[in-house]
Amino acid sequence: MATEHSHDACRSVRDLLARIGSKWTVVVVRSLRSEPRRFSELKRDIGDISQKMLTSTLRDLERDGFICRKVTASIPPRVDYALTDLGRDLLGPLDSLGDWAVANQHRVDAARARAIAAE
Repeated sequence: MATEHSHDACRSVRDLLARIGSKWTVVVVRSLRSEPRRFSELKRDIGDISQKMLTSTLRDLERDGFICRKVTASIPPRVDYALTDLGRDLLGPLDSLGDWAVANQHRVDAARARAIAAE
């Protein structure tokens, strides 16, 4: 029974890390850091994301509780996206990972260069 529980826990962690580790999740969450944003603002800010991918990412983040979506009745309807408490909690680990990546990029580049030279 403990093995089954452990397997389920690993699958849950794997699925969650896949969500929060995706390129677009990181970019969207960081784009919502300071204030709610409209779809068009996010799209313009992010730039190289397709409309389909942004829509999919926002839906996934909303489903998982990282963002909330607020529709305001107007013509056309106004839709704003904002971080939830869970989404704001995610900023700390994302910032730490980003800081680590910046501090260690030269080491990764050097390792890649060594691997290419050894081929």
